[in-house]
Amino acid sequence: MTQPQQTSSLVSIVTILICAALLFAGNGLFQTLLPIRAGQEGYSAALIGLLGTAYFGGFTLGCFIGPKLIRAVGHVRVFAGLTALLTATILAFPLYIDPLIWGLLRVVSGACLAVLYIVAESWLNDASSNTNRGRILSAYIVVSNIVTMIGQLLVNASDTLEVTLFLIVAILICLSIVPLSLTPTPAPTPVPSARLDLRKLYAVSPVGAVGCFLAGTAEGAFWSLGPVFAQGRDMITGEIALLMAAFVLGGTLSQWPLGWISDKIDRRIVIAAVSCGTVVSGLAIGFDVTTPGLPTLALAAMHGALMIPIYALCISHANDSIPNERMVETSSGLILAFSIGATIGPLAAALFMGDDREGGLFVFIGLVLLSLGLFTLYRMSIDSRGHLRAKKHYSATSAASPAVFPTETE
Repeated sequence: MTQPQQTSSLVSIVTILICAALLFAGNGLFQTLLPIRAGQEGYSAALIGLLGTAYFGGFTLGCFIGPKLIRAVGHVRVFAGLTALLTATILAFPLYIDPLIWGLLRVVSGACLAVLYIVAESWLNDASSNTNRGRILSAYIVVSNIVTMIGQLLVNASDTLEVTLFLIVAILICLSIVPLSLTPTPAPTPVPSARLDLRKLYAVSPVGAVGCFLAGTAEGAFWSLGPVFAQGRDMITGEIALLMAAFVLGGTLSQWPLGWISDKIDRRIVIAAVSCGTVVSGLAIGFDVTTPGLPTLALAAMHGALMIPIYALCISHANDSIPNERMVETSSGLILAFSIGATIGPLAAALFMGDDREGGLFVFIGLVLLSLGLFTLYRMSIDSRGHLRAKKHYSATSAASPAVFPTETE
């Protein structure tokens, strides 16, 4: 690559990281703000869970329509148009406080974010090369996690019953179009359409397919109803923000060491271990075995450190089993499996939280991930040589991310 090409690629990468940072910060704030505000408006856990289901249902829809939109009008126009639509959607929430309208708005916001992530990540992938793609992806994940935590903590900036925080979300999302639209970067190649063939996915990697689905079920429930759990424990807004940020911090810090370990041993051992470990840490939170304050935050960080990397571990395990030419097809299917699980999770978890049983959220998550741990152990018992196949290096992967980064050939 010539010096001008390297400079152009660097400019593109930095530009896209800035755009993504603004998007993740806005969404991090909104994902914490909306359940809190819904609880203050008197919405039940079941209704808030339904709003989470609507969001992830829209996100799944966006995985299908995003590539078609990009091929039709191009990356920049899609990003600009969907940013404007998402901004308008966010601003409509405080104007129309009605469960049905909020549900429709959540579908639209989920679809918009999925498409925006596809645009940003496919552009980032195109600007990368086989020699630096892993480092670029790692930087992307670290940046997204850090700014998500910052966005969650911004919920302390104003009263959640006022419109101010919704305005801040809209401003952050609207600003994300500025770097991309004003920087001369070459448009990337079109992205492939998402496909879902459950039979083929399961045949390729049973643990990968089931793991992505169950990880989505657990995470969809957690991100939609975590603030509701905290409200039920009489936490104030600042404490809720710190609790949610602690989960993300734990997940960020554990990605590399767990990935490194999974590169050295059978990844299924790591998947089973963290799944079962998450059950223990989650139940400890759900049944309030620690004292409020730092002990609870430390336990939350431990829970995030175990739960959040499960998706990336399952993706990496599946990638070990497929040739490079089928990686994009398989990865897009696994992402959709995650999204479908995330669509089911919030509504199912809400059933465990009825009658003021806020700890039921972590009982539900524990049951889901215990199922994954047991299934993984079962697969290891009938396929003991599965870990001997050639491995590709572990790559940290954001569970919120619908785009696919092809892995270089070993």
